[in-house]
Amino acid sequence: MSTPPNVLWIMADQLRFDYLSCYGHPHLHTPHIDALAARGVRFSNAYVQSPVCGPSRMSAYTGRYVRSHGSTWNGMPLRVGEPTLGDHLRAAGARAVLVGKTHMTADLEGMAWLGIDPKSQIGVARSECGFEPFERDDGLHPDSARQNWSAYDDYLVAHGFASDNPWHDFANSGLDADGQRLSAWLLKNSRLPANVPEKHSETAYMTDRAIEFMRQAQADGRPWMCHLSYIKPHWPYIVPAPYHDMYDETHIVPPVRDRAEFGTDHPLLRAYLDARVCKSFSRDEVRETVIPAYMGLIKQLDDNLGRLFAWMQAEGLADTTIIAFTSDHGDYMGDHWMGDKDFYHEMAVKVPLIIADPRPQADSTRGKVSDALVEMIDLAPTFMSALGAGAKPHIIEGRDLTPILHGTGGFSRRYVISEHDYHWSEMAQALGQPQENAHTKMIFDGRWKYIRCEGFRPVMFDLAADPDELHDIGASDLPEHHQVRARMEAALLQWASRHHTRITATPAVLARQKIAAETGILIGFWDEDDYEKTVGKPFSALVPHGRP
Repeated sequence: MSTPPNVLWIMADQLRFDYLSCYGHPHLHTPHIDALAARGVRFSNAYVQSPVCGPSRMSAYTGRYVRSHGSTWNGMPLRVGEPTLGDHLRAAGARAVLVGKTHMTADLEGMAWLGIDPKSQIGVARSECGFEPFERDDGLHPDSARQNWSAYDDYLVAHGFASDNPWHDFANSGLDADGQRLSAWLLKNSRLPANVPEKHSETAYMTDRAIEFMRQAQADGRPWMCHLSYIKPHWPYIVPAPYHDMYDETHIVPPVRDRAEFGTDHPLLRAYLDARVCKSFSRDEVRETVIPAYMGLIKQLDDNLGRLFAWMQAEGLADTTIIAFTSDHGDYMGDHWMGDKDFYHEMAVKVPLIIADPRPQADSTRGKVSDALVEMIDLAPTFMSALGAGAKPHIIEGRDLTPILHGTGGFSRRYVISEHDYHWSEMAQALGQPQENAHTKMIFDGRWKYIRCEGFRPVMFDLAADPDELHDIGASDLPEHHQVRARMEAALLQWASRHHTRITATPAVLARQKIAAETGILIGFWDEDDYEKTVGKPFSALVPHGRP
């Protein structure tokens, strides 16, 4: 391949890693995603930087940890000066295009302070997380007004699905036997078919929009990265026919949980278990209603990806496009008596990651499985490398995965990091935790998972002895566990002590700082001989009349 490849970066929202057949699900068959894994590398230890949409995505889009970019929760604006993947790619002459969801909130106050018009070219880039928005769709709520950043509502109206909120009334509601509309925001309605034909659903619509972008981009000629970001299988859990009844209770994998987990003495874990969403998903009837719909959404996604991949193959794009498939976090689905995401068990914080690189250099790794510890922030430098953007280690905290994709070796990581700000939650309210203390951090080295809980003792799991994470050993008196906790706490402190915000310290700036004496900044020299011995140049070259 003589020119840089394009990149298609597919992200599903709230997709568990183990709900794909290539990751071992026994009943949910995803042949098109499996085929992608067969022609690329499947990563078995990929972790997100936060188990929540917004901060996880901001880390993915910046290549930086949550504590670095500061967008710690959904709706927390990404500060106006934070460099993004889109900025780096544009500087290299490539397009960075969005089709779908970002969960980005613009820093309008920051833009106003700097005099940036949000509608200007710079303002749009800052408002859209550095992307060129071909189509944005972050979803709505039952009482949301129509959004000007998404054309999906207008699309539904144009196809005969008219209401004040088509997204909710058709794509995310069902009908009972009497034709009464029932909202999928109520979990009991999850098994109904969505009130919209599959071809007009969000997943199908966004697939069509990605195809339209790529069709237009072929005429443009510039290399591109398209972020195709599906909003499903994120709740509301409802899927159109025929996917709504493809699965039933017989296809549900038994929950990963133990009655002993209910007896935890950890205040934060106790507060999680007492939260509404966890109480709901701890009930079997909820799991038996929601999980078949969740599986149907994933099956629908796989079928649409099959349609997309077939189109790319017919257009010749399959041979010139790196395809990456992942998720922004998982979903508990009743495991550990929990629902939604928000903590650090594997089903929440570990995600699927498949990268298929069509370049000949990747031929030796096709179909391989990598068990390397990788993070979501690694995607930014990987895409930058593929599209010819120079490395920016003073900004990007992730690591280029190309050595793994090309089988050249040289990639290693001792541990992964994930963070969560729960100040908004029922847990913080129940515990009386102030905002500055309502946060947790996970560090995982492939065996030991250590979770620092500000204000409380740590939580820890040994995944070698307890792969299902059923036994919290954060308070264990065993000497080995004492030693591991001390080691992991020290590693977390070392990570937290790095330069995370010094993004202007380019190599050129650092080089200038190292030669201060040569530029006339003389600190601590006793005499001319001291200067000449240290710097290696005559003092008279710096101060021509400095010697008598």
